[in-house]
Amino acid sequence: MSKLVVVTGGTKGIGRSVIEKFAAQGFDVATCSRTASNLEELKLVIKKNFPLVNIYIKQADLTSKKEVHSFCVFVNDLHRPVDVLVNNAGYFIPGEIASEPDGTLEQMINANLYSAYHTTRGLLPTMLDRRVGHIFNMCSIASIKAYPNGGSYAISKFALLGFSKCLREEVKTFGLKVTAVMPGAVLTESWEGTEHPPDRFMKAGDVAEAIYAAYSLSPNSVVEEIVIRPQLGDI
Repeated sequence: MSKLVVVTGGTKGIGRSVIEKFAAQGFDVATCSRTASNLEELKLVIKKNFPLVNIYIKQADLTSKKEVHSFCVFVNDLHRPVDVLVNNAGYFIPGEIASEPDGTLEQMINANLYSAYHTTRGLLPTMLDRRVGHIFNMCSIASIKAYPNGGSYAISKFALLGFSKCLREEVKTFGLKVTAVMPGAVLTESWEGTEHPPDRFMKAGDVAEAIYAAYSLSPNSVVEEIVIRPQLGDI
């Protein structure tokens, strides 16, 4: 049986590139998105490009704990061991702590921290039982570097890095690996309307390549953190 990768928020950007990379290596895929039409489009593309790959899709908004639970039930009901979990779901709201709209922090924590926390808790028990698995948390350069207009987004990503460190300590003796991925600027929807030229940004596929390379190491080694920036530095 093929291995299974679970990627949250997998229809666009880095998440989609991760799915394409693992599918190219023969992994079956389970993923979710808020938009059903995007999931159906992704499924068609994956089945066309990788006919032997099974892809399981579920519409879910992971800012909702209830919908995180629903997605985890969906994955567990596949009765397939989860070999790789990529907590990718999340988004960016710019702003400064003093002036960003009330509720921004709650939105960012729900999207960028709680989604990963609750998804991991929902899928972790079987991984612990098998003593096999690799969890990637999509952090950010904002997890280690505060910057103007980062506000609550940066707070949530700092917290996600902390979650990754705690999780690593809890599961390492079970043979599970945890990697915090901290990309700089990738040209996704978050940068829509930017004045920067496309070649100033990283490619989502490069982040996916780094994730797969970290996964490919022997059981004796783990890449705890991946920091990857545009060649000319942060934007």
